[in-house]
Amino acid sequence: MYAIIKNGGKQYKVQEGDYLNLDKLDASPKDKIVIEEVLAVNNGELTIGTPFVKGAKVELEVVTHGKDKKVIIWKKRRRKDSKLKKGFRREYTRVKVAKIS
Repeated sequence: MYAIIKNGGKQYKVQEGDYLNLDKLDASPKDKIVIEEVLAVNNGELTIGTPFVKGAKVELEVVTHGKDKKVIIWKKRRRKDSKLKKGFRREYTRVKVAKIS
């Protein structure tokens, strides 16, 4: 059984027991989060929502918070000394999929 959920403008395919990194959420470790924005559910038969499946929920358990690897943004233009280098580290919340219903 798997589900496709929407979080932070991104879509994730999840199964029970999976770990994934979502955009930072305001929750402390061992908290339970319920996501009701389920786009599709497959439990032997695929059910696709318009846009969400009615009555479908995915329960997540917060494991930890952290930061990803640094992403470098580099722009170099043709003219003399016209360049730009910036970077950032995305904050995430690591969660475990507890239950799909």
